[in-house]
Amino acid sequence: MNDMNLVFKEIDEADVPELTSVMTRAFDEDAKKYQGVEKGGPEGYDDGEFFRKWLFGYEWTVGYKVVSDNTIIGAIIVWVFDTGKNHLGTIFVDPKYQNRGVGSRTWAFVESTYPDTKSWQLETPSFATKNHHFYEKCGFRKVEVKPDDGDMPGESWVYRKELTPNQSMNHNKQ
Repeated sequence: MNDMNLVFKEIDEADVPELTSVMTRAFDEDAKKYQGVEKGGPEGYDDGEFFRKWLFGYEWTVGYKVVSDNTIIGAIIVWVFDTGKNHLGTIFVDPKYQNRGVGSRTWAFVESTYPDTKSWQLETPSFATKNHHFYEKCGFRKVEVKPDDGDMPGESWVYRKELTPNQSMNHNKQ
């Protein structure tokens, strides 16, 4: 599973075109699988605006590209706050690299990079059952169901992971 060499590097503006292609493939794959439509994702996911708004638009956001063999295969955006109550904005992996431990290793990288985090929270569409399994495997638990807000069809689920200082993801190492 973990035969791939992964490198995590901060995202910069020059990465946006390649990241947008990867994000588009990942979100469109989910749209086909779970909704039966060709395209689907949050606003701006397929034209770079998602990154400009959610990564470069706020001082508390940090994004990391996931690189294997000099190819961007995924990314993660986190919102890191002084309170230690942080937020996972997005995580995605190119469909051709999924089911190989990339997401789990990416999440382990984030937790080790922000060891003083008290909690992580995220929101994901209710239809994306593979996401639910992944987040639960990483130690998150569903804490709320939100109604359709117009951004994504249907309701969304809020997940949270409470941590103690310097807690590691030992249970998730593969």
